[in-house]
Amino acid sequence: MANTTSAKKATRKIARRTIVNKSRRTQMRSSVRSVEEAIKRGDREAALKAMAHAEPELMRAAQGKIIHKNNASRKVSRLAHQIAKLAK
Repeated sequence: MANTTSAKKATRKIARRTIVNKSRRTQMRSSVRSVEEAIKRGDREAALKAMAHAEPELMRAAQGKIIHKNNASRKVSRLAHQIAKLAK
């Protein structure tokens, strides 16, 4: 348990940030899942529409250090590649 006042404050701040980050991570994962489901169905139009929503979510999560920026870029790249394969 924290002893100093600064450590106690730090634990309170961490608890607040954890709630925010969990919410943002859930929102990001949901948007990515909607793209993946559209790809699985083979619905290119729905996948493109979902991707337009998911890409900013991923980049915002990377900007907020919820996930690493390379991880976000890799996810975007892989999803875009899968959508491009649907066109063929």
